[in-house]
Amino acid sequence: MDVFDVIIVGGGPIGIACGLEAKKKDLKYLIIEKGPIVNSLYNYPVNMQFFSSSEKLEIDNIPFISKEAKPRRNEALEYYRRIVTSNKLALHLFETVNSIKKIETDFTVNTSKNTYKTNNVIIATGFYDLPNLIDVKGEKLPKVSHYYNDPHFYAGQKLAVIGASNSSVDAALECYRKGAEVTLIVRGEEIGQRVKYWVRPDIINRIEEGSIKVFYNTTVKEITDKNVILNTKNSVKTIENDFVLALTGYKPNFNFLEDVGVQFSNDDKKIPVYNEETMETNVNGVYLAGVICGGLETHKWFIENSRIHAKMIVRDIVK
Repeated sequence: MDVFDVIIVGGGPIGIACGLEAKKKDLKYLIIEKGPIVNSLYNYPVNMQFFSSSEKLEIDNIPFISKEAKPRRNEALEYYRRIVTSNKLALHLFETVNSIKKIETDFTVNTSKNTYKTNNVIIATGFYDLPNLIDVKGEKLPKVSHYYNDPHFYAGQKLAVIGASNSSVDAALECYRKGAEVTLIVRGEEIGQRVKYWVRPDIINRIEEGSIKVFYNTTVKEITDKNVILNTKNSVKTIENDFVLALTGYKPNFNFLEDVGVQFSNDDKKIPVYNEETMETNVNGVYLAGVICGGLETHKWFIENSRIHAKMIVRDIVK
């Protein structure tokens, strides 16, 4: 069996950046992605607009030209896909990494399609795979989703959106404008301060004029086929409901990292242990890249500030 210099787990923007860097240094590399190219971005809402401007989403100094200052999902898909194809990156798609085991100095990587050996592993899997569950009765009903795609689906429906982050606010506004009867359920006292600055006034104005209903200081007690039961600040309320979007955030696959042997901080942030100069974890030869480095602090790392990880990691591997 051929031995790779490095296998990159995750074919998102940062995984692609790592592949580009490995190719430039003539390393024998392979990127393995469980879905299509930039799978996480593909599963973003169809109308999603980035918080970052296009130049901050660029990798390897390859220009990202967009129609607006802040590009949208489809433009990003086109940009990263063209990088992969024009650079002929070694990328296996729709292949899931099941386990990574260290045997002496090498790693055996078992996937849904094959087994590989490699000297080093870069884990760049992001955090979009596992939603933060609200753990209430009815959460597994077909009407409940932790991912939002297209507002057209909810036209003419009574829709409850749980959360007050960018994803929740975007979904609430888009669905309202496609004819849904939207109710926002917010655990805190206000719309989140991290909501995109050009969107936050929009949602506040829609709430104030009564176009979108909101329950602040509220959590969900139970979801039924026809209702959502709420624990508000002063009482229990029941609202009629057809669909629920529980957009309460996502988290890295900690079990996957633990199986590899990666350790975490001794607090509720669960930040993986790694060398900030090389991005190597406590497991020699295993590196982390991208947003996965933040553990549960999923707002800490983005494409724009983690794209430097590729050069840091490959430099250390070559050395």
